[in-house]
Amino acid sequence: MPLNIPSELPAVSLLREENIFVKSTEEASAQDVRPLKIVILNLMPIKITTETDLIRLLSNTPLQIEVDLMQLESHQSTHTPVEHMMAFYKKFSELKKHKYDGMIITGAPLENFEYEEVDYWEEMKQVFDWARTNVYSTLYVCWGAFAGLYYYYGIPKLRLDEKCFGIFSHKVNDRHNPIFRGFDDEFFVPHSRHICLGKSDVEAVKDLTILSESDKAGVYMISARGGREFYLTGHPEYAPDTLHNEYMRDLGKGLPIAMPENYYVDNKVENGPKVTWRSHANLFYNNWINYFVYQLTPYDIEQVHG
Repeated sequence: MPLNIPSELPAVSLLREENIFVKSTEEASAQDVRPLKIVILNLMPIKITTETDLIRLLSNTPLQIEVDLMQLESHQSTHTPVEHMMAFYKKFSELKKHKYDGMIITGAPLENFEYEEVDYWEEMKQVFDWARTNVYSTLYVCWGAFAGLYYYYGIPKLRLDEKCFGIFSHKVNDRHNPIFRGFDDEFFVPHSRHICLGKSDVEAVKDLTILSESDKAGVYMISARGGREFYLTGHPEYAPDTLHNEYMRDLGKGLPIAMPENYYVDNKVENGPKVTWRSHANLFYNNWINYFVYQLTPYDIEQVHG
């Protein structure tokens, strides 16, 4: 895909090493098309890893996409170099002047905090309100999904007795929804969280539809407003080694953590992970971009509204 991003962004060289096609801003500008405009609010501490994971998936369609990276002003990132943030990220106060075809709001390591205790919650509420009227379709991932469902629909997060950690099988609830075109009857998604959603809480909201769930991981994918909102409790964007790195990190900190389920070959760390989710992750993002962004968003982006 012609991905319109700065050529100096670390993800560009990393993904080209993986033989993934990425077109820089300079190359994309030569094409006479209107690119889709996607904004990513990256709330993860190690931002370069998340940028690369998401750009890897956005790179798998034939459409030209222009990506903006958003940061909040009420929170200072401490795990990503300041130089990187200054070079590639723009503040919400600047980007909110624009309209976007799509938006991705990532997870954040904030499960132990009540939403109102998060230092940037007030600004997050502004982002949520802005997205409803300035973005055609928004994808909320993990903590971003829990926070969005809480803010828009009052759905509480529920604490799990044990961390939901591993690769879990999911089923499709609505085979006719375009988001699942090309999906198998069973597909796999990584999860890494201490919280979940109550299925009855979601079902009680008539504007929400549970599109996919897992016997082990619970409610996974929810849609609202005819596909203008998608909520994912898992991480289809995860790279093969992400769960391993999280597992090693928590072991190193002496935290109570079980081995990620259904992840390592023969359940042995030394054998490395068996990747079972990548094809459906690519298909999900491809379907979202095609059927819920490209096919539906107005050609005149200024016509995007609530």
